[in-house]
Amino acid sequence: MALEAPGLDGLRACVHCGICLPQCPTYRVLGEEMDSPRGRIYLMRAVAEGRLAPTPTFARHMELCLGCRACESACPSGVPFGSLLEATRARLVDEGVTTQPRRFSRLLFAVFPSPRRLALLLGAARLYQRSGLQRAVRATRLLAPFPRLRALDALLPAVPRAARLPERLEARGKRRGRVGLLTGCVQGRLFPGVNRDTARLLSLAGWDVVVPRAQGCCGALDLHAGRVEELRARASALAAVFDGVEHVVTDAGGCGSAMKEYAHWLPGTAAAALAARVRDVSELLVDADLPLGPLDVTVAYHDACHLAHGQRLREEPRALLRRIPGLRLVPLADSDLCCGSAGVYNLLEPAVAERLLEMKVARIAEAGAAIVAAANPGCALQIARGCRERGLDVEVAHPVELLARAVDVLGEPRG
Repeated sequence: MALEAPGLDGLRACVHCGICLPQCPTYRVLGEEMDSPRGRIYLMRAVAEGRLAPTPTFARHMELCLGCRACESACPSGVPFGSLLEATRARLVDEGVTTQPRRFSRLLFAVFPSPRRLALLLGAARLYQRSGLQRAVRATRLLAPFPRLRALDALLPAVPRAARLPERLEARGKRRGRVGLLTGCVQGRLFPGVNRDTARLLSLAGWDVVVPRAQGCCGALDLHAGRVEELRARASALAAVFDGVEHVVTDAGGCGSAMKEYAHWLPGTAAAALAARVRDVSELLVDADLPLGPLDVTVAYHDACHLAHGQRLREEPRALLRRIPGLRLVPLADSDLCCGSAGVYNLLEPAVAERLLEMKVARIAEAGAAIVAAANPGCALQIARGCRERGLDVEVAHPVELLARAVDVLGEPRG
């Protein structure tokens, strides 16, 4: 399939009003016009019209963007910034123009979207942690000259044992239909409890849940990096695996956002049909009659970028949390400001990511909550690291984990 160019209509829709500027994380950190949505669109349009070549300088401004799409939520003209950025990055990939470390980038994209390779890496990481080698490496500051490897090591939580969900979980109570669960790459390996709780809650809500063994990566990391052909291959494979279910449910904001956009990149295909059936778990649980007991906790909710700006889901996760008796949901200032994770951005651009994390942790400290709820594994890893390193005694949990705890209070048997 031909490489898609950024649409001139979309680029020309920008009226350069500047409303997006204060919403842009990199503009807030760097203060540079060319690192704002308005400035990047100006550059994209110049390249698309042939007035500017896709130079390394141009690539640098595109690479520094987190792709959080906060500008889309703010834009009064409806500029589709996310797809414009992804198409622009696809051209840069095609022409081999980048300022990022090629070997490290190749390593990341060889491992993270591959369940088998990621399992091997995390198995080695678990041994690295349990042997005491990680403590020694950190104590001796062995990784100090290597900021990206240091960022990767700092991000790594305690790696759990590999866990596998049953391939089928029957609906309990009044049956509503049949759904498939995307287990995800990082979610499935580092946060298996989230998938377990998602499946259990869907079952309690009346859904038969199937978890295909053959499923692979959704392609979200590839899409954000402009690796469009890789995205298309992964999307087509997922469409074949999830045939025959009413919905495909995700509990990771980034995965759901990428999957809902398959129709843009593969129009008229089975993957496009799959996109119409994708639902975030909050969309299917928000009106479900769940047996919830009380939790005496204070929670602040962080808006994962691709859930809030990509999928436009803000109220559903909050509504679910408010339904838990005793739970106090407190405001989090700048709740939809990117935490700096953005897929693998925090590994490729650790300096900017660290500035954003400092802002996020400062707002969390101000909120005074014991728990931060975040519905994306990248956000969970990033925020947990920031709180841990700054001595902030805050737990980071997915909303479904809190719902599952409320179910447990009533002694509801586990599925």
